[in-house]
Amino acid sequence: MNTLCVEIAGKSYRAATDSACDISIPIRFNADQLQAYGAPAAQADVYCADGFIGDVNQGGSCNCQRYHLTPHCNGTHTECIGHLTQELIGVNTLVRESLMLARLITVTPITVSISEHETDLLISLQCLQTQLSATHRPAASAVIVRTLPNSDNKLTRNYDMGSSPAYFEPAALAWLAGTGVEHLLVDLPSVDRMNDGGRLLAHRAFWGMPAGTTHATHATRPNATITELIYVPEQIPDGLYLLSLQVAPFVADAAPSRPLLYPLLPT
Repeated sequence: MNTLCVEIAGKSYRAATDSACDISIPIRFNADQLQAYGAPAAQADVYCADGFIGDVNQGGSCNCQRYHLTPHCNGTHTECIGHLTQELIGVNTLVRESLMLARLITVTPITVSISEHETDLLISLQCLQTQLSATHRPAASAVIVRTLPNSDNKLTRNYDMGSSPAYFEPAALAWLAGTGVEHLLVDLPSVDRMNDGGRLLAHRAFWGMPAGTTHATHATRPNATITELIYVPEQIPDGLYLLSLQVAPFVADAAPSRPLLYPLLPT
């Protein structure tokens, strides 16, 4: 077994580096994949130029493809305050910790009535507070939220069809931000209701950005990140982990990402 010893906030931890749990959803080009917000599926095509064919099966010397994707909609991605600002802010500059302490929790969204004939699934303030009591908050800079039910259809679900997915009460993320959590990871297409009229109140609550503002200077937490569309299999238990949040070096408000969880060992 390969182990890593680290010290975070004055406390020592040991992690099994050869037992990493990948909680990202791969982007499967030209194959079954999840869909959201009506975005086209991620696709790949062969790059051809000046007699070069980037496909060995077509006689080319090597494979070389062009990729077409929408990071916010086609798979696991990490986004930053630039999602809401007029300024271009690259998410690649904001994840500075190579390893961080993270807590995985599992929540059951509650059913709330939004009209006489329509209900929503909501992750309320109480849902988070129940799972993240005062004894569960030591120095964890990331929180990973797994929602129930948790079948593997999350890997290829079309979120534009059927019932709407759960989303967060803005007060829940305002509270979470107040605990000092810098990185939030969720298995949902958005922390907000998918069709919320563009208000994005839960995003704004986590970044400390008042409604209607569009500049990063208005945010009190401009370095925080939100990672959406993860998938945490059932066999991974709730608890503390070391998290490696690997973000593609896109100079953009969002980029594909690969969160890895390393199980902690007794010290």
